[in-house]
Amino acid sequence: MTEQNLSYRPAEVSPPGDTLAELIEERGIAQAELARRMGRPINAVNEMVLGTKEITEDTALELERVLGTPAHFWLARESRYREYLARQRDASRAESRLEWLDKFPIKQLQEAGYLPAGRLTESFKASLIEPTLCFFGVASPEGWHGQYDRVQAAFRRANPAKQTDNAAITAWLRLGELQALKADVPAFSAEKLQANIAALRSLSTRPAAEIGIGLQRQCAEAGVVLAFVPPFPRTHVSGVARWLGDRPLIQLSLLGKWNDVFWFSFFHEIAHILKHPKKAVFLDDASSGSAAESKEEKEADQFAADTLIPPADRKRLGQIDLTATGVRRFAKEIDIHPGIVTGCLQHMGLVGWASPMNQLKDRYQIASK
Repeated sequence: MTEQNLSYRPAEVSPPGDTLAELIEERGIAQAELARRMGRPINAVNEMVLGTKEITEDTALELERVLGTPAHFWLARESRYREYLARQRDASRAESRLEWLDKFPIKQLQEAGYLPAGRLTESFKASLIEPTLCFFGVASPEGWHGQYDRVQAAFRRANPAKQTDNAAITAWLRLGELQALKADVPAFSAEKLQANIAALRSLSTRPAAEIGIGLQRQCAEAGVVLAFVPPFPRTHVSGVARWLGDRPLIQLSLLGKWNDVFWFSFFHEIAHILKHPKKAVFLDDASSGSAAESKEEKEADQFAADTLIPPADRKRLGQIDLTATGVRRFAKEIDIHPGIVTGCLQHMGLVGWASPMNQLKDRYQIASK
């Protein structure tokens, strides 16, 4: 479960005027006498007792002198009461905010520990509004729209037709942001990231359990945060490259899970960080090698393809033995996983998508924490 505010909140908080009324009654002081001693109109004291008039710093000092009760006591009582009233006003808006809450993959956020667990009855859903606002780091649904409308406007999608649920996408993006906020990485260095490309590529031949940690370590050396976040329903997102201030974030979902798709997506996002504007959010669907509309997407596709299998080696693919043995031999020569070679052959039309050589591909999954 993520960190939550677990401070005690009473169901009801009485106004400090109740305490004031009890004190002056105990001491046999009428409201008129208290007003005279404080140099205040009687109606001002009466309003304080009723809770309609706030106890200010000056008033707290006057009460301290007249009644001997510390000023900080009155200010604390007043603060708690005003917070209680504010929460009551906020709670009254819950019904109108349920429609906003329903936009998000609540069950998945509960399962991931970002929202309190519980059956999603109407009353319980209302209690989830505040933790959902805190999850997004916004004060209200209007604040969410303001923040994430700007992010959505910056989306550059490889396949816009597949992105059917922007609210779910923003929840998925937020999980990456939260990981990035906790990451301790140095300032970004494009030179270091470029220098690490070969080492990043070589990890494709390592056991799956070593790959994620290795990629994150190599990226962190260059000041890049690499986050693995499982996809939400109807997001159809394989990865995203974006900047959080001066910190680049690459976020991968492992949607599809096949290692040829994963590696293409990874280097596709690396290209966006190295080559493209900081203000854009490059959100890509799960179809590796899909027809890209923008110049940036085409450049990222080409960078990924050339990094995984350089052009000179790709030209040789039409000449190799198109068997599992031949693919393994070629993959070993260029130090790449044979599943990636298989995926390239399929995209080139040299091997069918249902080919038995699919057995050369690995499947990855995001380890549960």
